[in-house]
Amino acid sequence: MPQTALLVIDVQESFRVRENWSVVDHPDIADRVNRLVHAARANGDLVIWVLHTEPGTGTVFDPAGPHVRLIEGLEPAEGEPVISKTAHNAFTTTNLQQILTENGVREVVVSGIRTEQCCETTARVASDLGYGVTFVTEATATMPLPHWTMPADASLADVLADPRTLSTETIAERTEYVLAGRFATIRTLDEVAPPVLAS
Repeated sequence: MPQTALLVIDVQESFRVRENWSVVDHPDIADRVNRLVHAARANGDLVIWVLHTEPGTGTVFDPAGPHVRLIEGLEPAEGEPVISKTAHNAFTTTNLQQILTENGVREVVVSGIRTEQCCETTARVASDLGYGVTFVTEATATMPLPHWTMPADASLADVLADPRTLSTETIAERTEYVLAGRFATIRTLDEVAPPVLAS
């Protein structure tokens, strides 16, 4: 049975239809995740797909709408669990821990959207539950983060013009700082999914 599971968190169309997708740091997130998926399958590891839902909200995260689905190019293989969550982390509102226990998983690899939100929160909870956690920052994606006093309906232009807005580089760096040595091991995409060299 697998001892490691790759968690693919919220790599869904919901994000691609929002205005701030135009400033996402890794628009090729599906390709990056696919590298991890292929490596995990080759290793005999479990791949678990997670989708964020906000039922009854009428937003792009409402499962009644068309956007709560994996980004084009991502496809679960037969037997790979696809679970839906309503919290920031992938454990609280799902049966993820049960799936991991049933499959003998003790190590998880975290990838997905957003770096500092659902991915980081899942990594922290997984660590606190006793799992070994690998966080592949290069296989996560995020957008510039407005200051907490910025109105929720502020335009993207206003967010980008505000000097208090955190850049995606700063967000990734801060996430690595708080996770490393405490909640997770930070590894690169090449370390976890070495590129295949042409012979």
